[in-house]
Amino acid sequence: MKKIKLDIVGLSYSQTQSGAYALVLGEVSGRRRLPIIIGGFEAQAIAIEIEKMTPSRPLTHDLFKTFAETYHIRIDEVIIYNLVDGIFYAKIIFNDGHKQTEIDARTSDAIALAVRFKAPVYTYEFILASAGIVIEGNDFVFLENIESSGANDPEIMASKETSSFASMTDDQLQETLSKALAEEMYEKAARIRDEITRRKSS
Repeated sequence: MKKIKLDIVGLSYSQTQSGAYALVLGEVSGRRRLPIIIGGFEAQAIAIEIEKMTPSRPLTHDLFKTFAETYHIRIDEVIIYNLVDGIFYAKIIFNDGHKQTEIDARTSDAIALAVRFKAPVYTYEFILASAGIVIEGNDFVFLENIESSGANDPEIMASKETSSFASMTDDQLQETLSKALAEEMYEKAARIRDEITRRKSS
């Protein structure tokens, strides 16, 4: 079967499942999108790598990458190869320099590793045809609402927190950023970084 390449185009708090997140993959050469519901830990792992943040201690996926590289193992690609009862199935194709092997993996874990190894992600036409959504008009990239707590509405909390960052001095922002990274509050660190970047460009 012909493989269809996908890119990450969105990651946001799920409006349908409490504590879950929606990872949206987009067809590289088309307008179809593939939304996948994933857990909070995996969403954070993907967000951290996309945002190029360095955690104070290695996360599980970072540890796997270091382990693999130590033994000269690389990931060639990730394939979302099946969809059964609403569950996506993925496999990781890796190579140790001598032979290529594939292993089964949860889709969220496979993609968290793919972004770390800069490996392409693929799926098949029948999956996009059955679970894909066609986007009309202009598409956009978003990475937001990666909240660690489901006790409050994440969009409202993120908006309030971003407003508070705008009132801080540059030194206060840097201090808050360092503290957020030390406490592994990566979603908060991302918003602080965005505010620092906004000020530098203005």
